[in-house]
Amino acid sequence: MTPQELVVRMLPPFGGWLALSTLALPDGSVVRGAAMVAFLAAGPGAAVLRICAPALAVVPATGPVERREPAFEQHSDLLERLMLAVFVSVALVLLAGTVFIATHAFSAQRVLLTLTLLTTVAAFCPRLRASPPRTAKGSTP
Repeated sequence: MTPQELVVRMLPPFGGWLALSTLALPDGSVVRGAAMVAFLAAGPGAAVLRICAPALAVVPATGPVERREPAFEQHSDLLERLMLAVFVSVALVLLAGTVFIATHAFSAQRVLLTLTLLTTVAAFCPRLRASPPRTAKGSTP
């Protein structure tokens, strides 16, 4: 693993621990709000998607046939991963919040700590291996 890969891998957990550390700031602080929103919007989803990234890369994006841009696949895959990171993060925030509400133990600090721990564990998990794409029976690849 290169140092650059390690930095990219540890960026989401670092954002979570940074957001937790901003809890010491006064309520209504702009820095506190920005750190929490930035982490909760993309941090947990980015860490979880890093685990299954090889499976997402098996089938590249296909663009319009009439106007094929040379960098379409690269830009499309990047946009797909960014949007998936946001949607998975929002889903994890809602899931954690719902669990704490259902157990009558809800607090923003608990949700933030839970998601930071989940993000840290996901950052240390190895990536899944990609399986080859399936082909229809009887067709030749």
